[in-house]
Amino acid sequence: MQRIQPKPKRNTHAPSRAKHHHSAPPTVSGRWLLGAVAGVVAAAAVCVWLVLCLLFWQGSWQLLYHPSPTVAKTPASASLAFDPIGFATSGEGPPQLAGWWIPAAQGSQLGRYTVLYLHEQNGNIGDTVPELAQLHGAAVNVFAFDYRGYGQSKFAHPSEAHWLEDTEWALDYLAATRHIDSHTIVVYGSGLGANLALEFGAAHHELAGVVIDSPLNDAVQPIFGDARARLVPARLLVRDRFDLDAAARGSQVPALWFEIDTPSARHGFNDQPAAYREIANRKSLVWLNPARNVDQDRAAAFTRWLDGLGAR
Repeated sequence: MQRIQPKPKRNTHAPSRAKHHHSAPPTVSGRWLLGAVAGVVAAAAVCVWLVLCLLFWQGSWQLLYHPSPTVAKTPASASLAFDPIGFATSGEGPPQLAGWWIPAAQGSQLGRYTVLYLHEQNGNIGDTVPELAQLHGAAVNVFAFDYRGYGQSKFAHPSEAHWLEDTEWALDYLAATRHIDSHTIVVYGSGLGANLALEFGAAHHELAGVVIDSPLNDAVQPIFGDARARLVPARLLVRDRFDLDAAARGSQVPALWFEIDTPSARHGFNDQPAAYREIANRKSLVWLNPARNVDQDRAAAFTRWLDGLGAR
């Protein structure tokens, strides 16, 4: 019997002889690559610029304000009796501001007046003891305090808005706690505090008067004149202005203006500072000769001005 051999099965998995065509990998155009790199660089530059803006906004105050936390002297060093005062209490917290009340001698003719003293941008009230002693020598009450960020007052970055608010709190303390008539309060400012005094006086027409002692003509120049201010929109980031001209135009209380008589201080137009000419109300300008005793001349002029102030 013949054996029949089975037919071999066809290998259906045999590799196909058809050629496989591999597609070429996608390519990136040089133009697109350059655009992407430029976009990344631009985004990084914007981020760096925004960081610069943030740093300038946070730290620019140090270009103008130079507070000191250590009060090295008190009125006792000038043999003046005084009361340390804490005020501007918010809720249950501690007082935000610290100051000194220096009462006038009993029976003094000008004891009806109280001077609210606003110090300059440097140091703290401990550095103003000689000035406070001179004011007390005019036989008036004196109230001096440190802005927030200065001396023993609460820490906060100084600013024009903070200074104005702090001065409002000081006036409220005198009126509400010591029951002093605002019509007998004279606001006396020195340096940048003089700019503040004129601005504050323009907002409080009930005051007896305002004394502007050597104000800063371009107060914010240390900020906007800094080289770093050219890299950022400084005038949008910083709100401080201390505009003497604007404050002078709004002034409606008697004003006494002190200037140190130096060649660079003279401004023409009968030697009157430009902002002084903007004051429409009763005013007096005193040039202090540095070759003389400036402190003595200032004290004498202040006393004469108070004598002529009269009741309002």
